[in-house]
Amino acid sequence: MIVPRRFCGPPDSGNGGWTAGALAALADAGPPSDRSDGWPAIEVSLRQPPPLDTPFAVSEDAGVTTAAVAGAAVATAQRVERALTEVEPVDPATAAAAEASYPGHDFHPFPTCFACGTAREEGDGLRIFPGRVGAGPAGDLVAATWTPHRSLHEDWHAYVDEHPRASMTATWASLDCVGGWAGDLTERLMVLGRMTARVDTLPVIGEPHVVVGEGRGRDGRKTFTASTLYDTDGRVVATAEHTWIAVDPALFGGRTPVSGS
Repeated sequence: MIVPRRFCGPPDSGNGGWTAGALAALADAGPPSDRSDGWPAIEVSLRQPPPLDTPFAVSEDAGVTTAAVAGAAVATAQRVERALTEVEPVDPATAAAAEASYPGHDFHPFPTCFACGTAREEGDGLRIFPGRVGAGPAGDLVAATWTPHRSLHEDWHAYVDEHPRASMTATWASLDCVGGWAGDLTERLMVLGRMTARVDTLPVIGEPHVVVGEGRGRDGRKTFTASTLYDTDGRVVATAEHTWIAVDPALFGGRTPVSGS
């Protein structure tokens, strides 16, 4: 397992969602071509910033898959049985309109982030720019549109049909930062600490989708959020829940939020 530099979050470490999805794919090989019930929910904990362009040693013990560098665990993944609570859908027109109010247009701690960075070009980064559309249970409700680019085509497992689909890693990445912007990224710098995701199907290349996120509370340095990806017909593609950890910007090459903390 390697996190190529294209898939960075902070400038010198991997995007949390992409990295988590890469390990989740190894923790569960995915459904065969005739399976219709999707992937199980998998919980990934990030133990340290994932290094870029560095081979990870991957091992499995007692149901826990670990990615390590130089003997130190970077991330662990395991199946979980608990149900994930999806974020309610937002219609595509509302999601598209919300992108203009994306806080990252005015200030972005990691502008080269693969998932939500404003400095990434079309076809290189996901360019998911969530703007506020309402209030969640304990934070903002945000939404954006996303059309998977052909460069994200999946090619690693047996799940195929007549539609070209984005990879598992891109799917996890699409569910990542939208949660952070629904939390308090504009108030303090955070990085992904844990992400649990359930992928029902892979998103179709070239088809418009809507990704929504909501804040679900805060406890000290931790912020809790969730996100759900919907297809053009309003069906759930994948859903996730996150735990974010507030960090010192100097440790991650990030910019200090305008309001500070």
